[in-house]
Amino acid sequence: MSVAPGGVVGRDDHFELAWVSADGTDVRRALSELWAAPLESGRPVRRFRPYKGQRHLPGEWWSATDGHLVGFESWLERDHLMLLDFDPAVSGIASQPFWLFWSAADGQVRAHAPDYFARRRDGSALVVDCRPADRRRPRDLDAFEATLRACEAVGWEYRLVGAPRSVLVRNVRWLSGYRHPRHYDAEVSARLRAVFTEDVPLRDGAQRVGDPIAVLPRLFHLLWRQELVTDLTRPLHMSATVSLPEVV
Repeated sequence: MSVAPGGVVGRDDHFELAWVSADGTDVRRALSELWAAPLESGRPVRRFRPYKGQRHLPGEWWSATDGHLVGFESWLERDHLMLLDFDPAVSGIASQPFWLFWSAADGQVRAHAPDYFARRRDGSALVVDCRPADRRRPRDLDAFEATLRACEAVGWEYRLVGAPRSVLVRNVRWLSGYRHPRHYDAEVSARLRAVFTEDVPLRDGAQRVGDPIAVLPRLFHLLWRQELVTDLTRPLHMSATVSLPEVV
């Protein structure tokens, strides 16, 4: 038995986890011993090796969340990585974060490396696998199901995701161009927050603060940080209303 965050008690005696720590140390132990390890700061357990004729485009994404490059193997993975980076609740992201080992029904030991591990600011964790619904083979589904069981045993959230909403992706991709801290200006940001205490069209609010050419990058940066908000399920344009986030 194991005790996970929040007092969740589960059985994980059939699962082992292997990861590579930030200093390059290989570690493999029972999942019950490693659920609290800083997996978000580890190295990838497998590398992306480009090859001639491959269908996907691997690359690296600069994470504004923790200031380092995070790998992706496809545009689908890149989009979900971007959305993790956009989530203000997330404090750290790792790609190919660990190998999960378990005994399959036929007695063979199987292994699976999820696509992402994300640590949230409240200490909770999220494990993500990205796979289009039409490309989930039976063997893959077995691996995803085993990963779900392992996550449930230690109180982690698990998501198996396909293509996110295209409008949301396009909007966040635009804002991601302003995610770097160089776009932050304390004085301008304070003035923008004062202007958008109520719903105001994006262009109008920027003009109230100053020259839009200078102000808009600061405004987009605040939208990326979600210190200002707008409806990203609709196309982002200059007439979109912007406001302060609701206080929970």
